[in-house]
Amino acid sequence: MNIEIAGLPPERIVFDVSPLAELGVALHALDEAGHHPGLHGWATATAAALKPDLADRMHEADFLWRTTFSDVFLPFAGLAGVDRPGATLAEDLDLLDRLDDERFVSAALEFTCAAAYANGGPSPLSDPVRRDRALDLAATRGPRQVDFTRRLLDDPPAVRAWVRRLCEDCDEAFFADTWRRVSPQLTADARHKTELLRRKGLTETLHAVSPALTVDEAHTVLSVDKLSQARATAVDPAAGAGLTLVPSAFGWPHLMVLHAPGWRPVIHYPVASPGVPEPGQVELLQLRMEALAHPMRMRLCRHLARAAYTTSELAETCGITAPEVSRHVSVLKKASLVTTRRRGRYVLHQLDVTAVARIGSDFLETVLR
Repeated sequence: MNIEIAGLPPERIVFDVSPLAELGVALHALDEAGHHPGLHGWATATAAALKPDLADRMHEADFLWRTTFSDVFLPFAGLAGVDRPGATLAEDLDLLDRLDDERFVSAALEFTCAAAYANGGPSPLSDPVRRDRALDLAATRGPRQVDFTRRLLDDPPAVRAWVRRLCEDCDEAFFADTWRRVSPQLTADARHKTELLRRKGLTETLHAVSPALTVDEAHTVLSVDKLSQARATAVDPAAGAGLTLVPSAFGWPHLMVLHAPGWRPVIHYPVASPGVPEPGQVELLQLRMEALAHPMRMRLCRHLARAAYTTSELAETCGITAPEVSRHVSVLKKASLVTTRRRGRYVLHQLDVTAVARIGSDFLETVLR
């Protein structure tokens, strides 16, 4: 996906922490522990200590953070003149209260209204067609989602108060202690990235945030290497120019981008833990999967995984011509699955077993990013 940044002043690119955004990611990690193996101990201990009533209410609204990461956790981006999150969870929740009902409803119903999210337009609160569509889509998710959607559309203030109280109770139950533990790391990361931006410029800073972030030479488009196809602008006069990057201790492997029309874009990025590999590129993963999908290349890999072979040896072993072997090996090399070395007058090919072993985890990181 791409974010237009042409003409964006450097001072409008902001790194800052958000307690509410981190609470949303922490709630996601509790519900989707499989996405976050490094947080298994924290998730198990936290879930075991929850009171039944709070656990039930969290379950009631888990689609706000489970299948999608709702923009209600980044409300500052939808408010004119506000380019930073709140300093505390209470301040973040106050910003959430300042969102008008239209924006709150659209953000809360993102799990049913993907098209409306991408294209903008009236919310289900004011458009009867979109209201019916939201209820229909919620029905495909389950009765809880239908009940929540209907309550939200019928009485937005009551549901907004309910969501705020849920966040406050989560803070009291577990998040306040969690935030005290992780906020120094996140604050330090935001300060470091701010200084890096000042000293080294945008290109190097984005690479330090994530290898999945790049910018063109003219600094007009910021690209995010994700499977989603979307566009956003950080120079919309109506929303106010600005791009905010928010670090997360609970986010890996997710790299999330708020790109709703009328909101300033936000990149919510994980602060990688030691030993966590860099995310694989979407294009490289696609090349590798396509390369291995061919039966003959699979046969070649069977041999190349065991030892190094010349083109002639592979041709004889597999019963095809040397030019055919060369074409298949070229595809595998383009996907960085085969290495080549020279021994005297012979050129030897061998499978990069480590690269092949990474495909499964790269696939999961790519679809979860």
